Amino acid sequence: MKINEGTIDRSLRVIVGLALVGLAAAGTIGAWGWIGILPLVTGVVGFCPAYAVFGMSTCPMKK
Repeated sequence: MKINEGTIDRSLRVIVGLALVGLAAAGTIGAWGWIGILPLVTGVVGFCPAYAVFGMSTCPMKK
């Protein structure tokens, strides 16, 4: 499993994931907010399966 997410991508995923999970836990947006676990986990791990399927990467190339 190779990292395929850059720093900004990972940061945004963690922030959005935490926001969605927090809103779901507070009962503000309902049960669909728990989908925020997905971007949260992919942001922490640094690997996105969808990026791998489509051959994408936001991780900068190493020189």
